[in-house]
Amino acid sequence: MTPVTSGRSVRDLDVADLPRCTWAGSSLHLEDVARQLERARRGEVIYLLVLEDDLPVAIGGADPRQRPGEAHLWQLATDPSRQGEGFGSYLIAALEGAAGERGIARAVLGVEDDNPRALALYERLGYVRTGEIVPEEWDERGPDGRTYRHHAQVILLVKDLGAGETPA
Repeated sequence: MTPVTSGRSVRDLDVADLPRCTWAGSSLHLEDVARQLERARRGEVIYLLVLEDDLPVAIGGADPRQRPGEAHLWQLATDPSRQGEGFGSYLIAALEGAAGERGIARAVLGVEDDNPRALALYERLGYVRTGEIVPEEWDERGPDGRTYRHHAQVILLVKDLGAGETPA
């Protein structure tokens, strides 16, 4: 599918946007995103929204506080009906640019080992596997409303952004 770019824009995600982003995860996940937006309001993290013609199509954050000199990209999501159209790449470039503006020299992200499509995207964008696979877990809410603990093996990847340079 050819990427559509005519009405594409990026801006800070706002809690008022979340009802239009239900494709991004369960209600429990969106509750956590709302908490992260409070951190973004305080300047602790970056959280962006990609829109096309005023419709949310991708969201994600960058946390520059986990390790000095690094921005940890996380909670990246693209509307499943719009995957493959370049919105994920656009979001990641915007997050990298925002991190670069803060003088961050390196981006780090993790991808579940059973998500080869996302892994291929990140590698196409210049991310390199560190060789580390780490166990992670988080709470999820199923369609029946029950909360369960999700366990995953996560492949870590890194990308040098340059010394405060904004990637192209």
